[in-house]
Amino acid sequence: MINAILVFNNSGQPRLTKFYTQLETNVQQRLIAEIFALVSHRPPSACNFLPLPPLLASSSTTPQSPNQPNNDTPSLLTYRHYATLYFILISTSTESPLALLDLIQVFVEALDRLFENVCELDLIFNFETLHAVLGEMVVGGVVVETGLERVVEGVKSQGKVAKRPVNEGRSGGRMGVGAFRSVDAWGGR
Repeated sequence: MINAILVFNNSGQPRLTKFYTQLETNVQQRLIAEIFALVSHRPPSACNFLPLPPLLASSSTTPQSPNQPNNDTPSLLTYRHYATLYFILISTSTESPLALLDLIQVFVEALDRLFENVCELDLIFNFETLHAVLGEMVVGGVVVETGLERVVEGVKSQGKVAKRPVNEGRSGGRMGVGAFRSVDAWGGR
């Protein structure tokens, strides 16, 4: 199960925070700061999987017998860094880390198709589309769709795709998947 999906910029400002498990607001804020500190200081050649910070691991434990592990406890942090954004998933041990990396890739590619060369400002000003894409892919922490075409068509059919002003076009500051791919998460692995 996916417990949270987070998107930060390089300065640590959250652009998307979606928690599928209930946490107090102060714990969420501390967790966001702690996760950003962890992933932002990692070199590009480092692995994209991390154990969960102790803050969430300790707050999500439930009473259980010592010899019976709880598979519903968040335990893994999976992330990818694309240009100016970090896409982060917090999940249980039952989720495949490679499948989560694929989910992040499909999420970014769907945003790129919908915004025609997505950038951070698209996520800020069109958060409805961002949440619609996420809603097509993940429901209640469970991945329901990873087909890129189906996700894009589902969001388009909802009418959640914002149109850009005519004079905006494709400026030099845009960062599509092509620009995102310049920071290759698989390089050197």
